[in-house]
Amino acid sequence: MFWVTQGVLSFLATAGFGILFNAPKKTLFHCGLVGAIGWLIYYSLLKHGMDAVLASFAGSFVIAIVAHMLARRFKMPMIIFSVAGIIPLVPGGMAYNAMRHVVENEYLESIQYAAKAFIITGAIVMGLVFAEVFMQLIFNIIRKRKAKALQNET
Repeated sequence: MFWVTQGVLSFLATAGFGILFNAPKKTLFHCGLVGAIGWLIYYSLLKHGMDAVLASFAGSFVIAIVAHMLARRFKMPMIIFSVAGIIPLVPGGMAYNAMRHVVENEYLESIQYAAKAFIITGAIVMGLVFAEVFMQLIFNIIRKRKAKALQNET
């Protein structure tokens, strides 16, 4: 039951951000789905003992892959799906804690929170970049096979 709650809440949060980002109405369900999938992967990896950095990388990688597939299906830019889908992974709580500790003049704690937030943010970006490269390789292979098939037909 707990996993269902996690999935539903991440779906609602992601779809809500899709509304804030003016995503087309017909894609809101799919935006929410992308976010829920990414969050459930991130959360399940955390629960199985993986570090938050690697879990964020894996979650953002899958988000970008699914966003690519949906972008092709709907013939829309991938960013519509990926931006909303990334929102649950953003380490906003850590960034808040870093700033709170700065205000309270607790600089050592602030540096720890800020460093972790920056590292997780970098892992999210790297997941998106690696997925982009991976999908471009896949699309190039598909294009070459189609071109080869068309060439063999003639």
